[in-house]
Amino acid sequence: MNYRSLLILLRKCRSFQQLKQIHAVSATLGLHNHQTFPCELLNCYIKLGNQQESERIFNQIRNPDVVSSTCLMNLYLKSQEPRKAFWVFSNLIRSGLRPDSYSIVGALSACGRKRDLKRGKIVHGMVFRFGLGFEPIVGNALIDMYSRNKKIEVAQMVFERTERRDIASWNSLLNGFIMCHDFKSARRVFGEMPQRNSISWAALITGYVRGKITITGLELFKQMNAEGKNCVTAIIIVAVLSGCADIGARDLGQSIHGYVNKCDFSMNVTVNNALMNMYSKSGCLNVALKIFNGMPRKDVFSWTTLISGYAFHGEGKKALEAFSDMLESRITPNEVTFVSLLSACSHAGMLADGQRLFNRMVQFYGLEPKIEHYGCMVDLLGRAGLLEESKYFIEQMPVKPDAVIWRSLLSASLFHANFNLAEMAGKMIIQLEPDDDGVYILLWNIYFAANRQEDALKIRKLMRKRKLKKNPGDSWVEVSGVIHQFIAGDKMHHAWTEIFSILEGICEQSKLDSQLLCVKLD
Repeated sequence: MNYRSLLILLRKCRSFQQLKQIHAVSATLGLHNHQTFPCELLNCYIKLGNQQESERIFNQIRNPDVVSSTCLMNLYLKSQEPRKAFWVFSNLIRSGLRPDSYSIVGALSACGRKRDLKRGKIVHGMVFRFGLGFEPIVGNALIDMYSRNKKIEVAQMVFERTERRDIASWNSLLNGFIMCHDFKSARRVFGEMPQRNSISWAALITGYVRGKITITGLELFKQMNAEGKNCVTAIIIVAVLSGCADIGARDLGQSIHGYVNKCDFSMNVTVNNALMNMYSKSGCLNVALKIFNGMPRKDVFSWTTLISGYAFHGEGKKALEAFSDMLESRITPNEVTFVSLLSACSHAGMLADGQRLFNRMVQFYGLEPKIEHYGCMVDLLGRAGLLEESKYFIEQMPVKPDAVIWRSLLSASLFHANFNLAEMAGKMIIQLEPDDDGVYILLWNIYFAANRQEDALKIRKLMRKRKLKKNPGDSWVEVSGVIHQFIAGDKMHHAWTEIFSILEGICEQSKLDSQLLCVKLD
């Protein structure tokens, strides 16, 4: 066995077991001293996703080339470690090697994910220095890096100065506007695109759903299908199902379920998880359970979605039973699982179980509580009427409480008529979110009910000073697969005349019923 034959075997290697055998033979032949073979070995380990062994081999290479360094950078990026990826790039530059377009793209990706604009600008300078700006992949990476750092105007400038634009360039700019929550500009770019692919549709539909502009996202999905675009992917299906779950559009969700079965997405675990979530939030927990039981493979998110469904329907005991079954299946819970569990305990009033699970998450699984976990515990204590304990828990938190946590305390304080604590929580929310009109209204009601007219007047003046107006309530209803949105006081709906006429009739009938009841009682 010589170097050349071993190299041929290495390039044909498709399994980790074969790779270990080739690695052992290369060690006995002393090929680690060869310059190219360790690089080929490294690339093979990276393709198979073995990070630990890849790092060890990379450190054994006396003079790593640009290709090997770039491969290791991509491995770190894939494993969500952008800091390590940039460290590899820095060593590449310090060694005197000239970076190519692929290593530059890796460095820009690392800067984007780290939100490191300073180093991103330095890499941008290298693009000019080494004359790499003509490659579309470099321009696309620059657009992405500036977008992630909230510099969308610079990203747009890079796009406009890019001579060789491809569809990925347009998608990068589109996604940039979505990341910056500028949906008007994103829709404009989408309309100007010379051609679109599944990534384009997925980016905008997912952006609308995540940005809580759900109906627009669902309408865009219908437009895509109406145009006969064969662009439906699992990502798009998951986004649309998530949108259906948010507004309770069960009819549309059911039609997508049929599409899932027809187009052979039914074996996709993520799609099934999204279907479970949609049915659970649409009031069909039994259908969600049927999907769960029919899944040939379940991941941690499948179990978490089931637990979350039980929590949503107030089935705390069943949520804990599902958690026990999950552990018996040797699936390790994650942070999201415990959010669902604590939420289930909160909705079902299971204080002791919630406290036990919180301690178990920290002590047994070694998970660091996030703000969501603390929020669940505050809600749990508040619903149990332990308001002072809830306040003390907030004060002892190692992280700064957000407005959501103070809202939980405010809600519990109002429910249990502790207006002093409610006032304190309300003031904290105003400090964190001064534009939240709902909190001002709640405080005004508290002061008005307590006959504190001066304080109520101060709240009104503060609202006028900040030019705040009460946002109108809105709701959705789905009729024959069509989603209708209603806003309080709005008369834009095409059937508003008929709707108001029926409502007036209902009110008149209610008055007549009340009068008849009074006559009978007399």
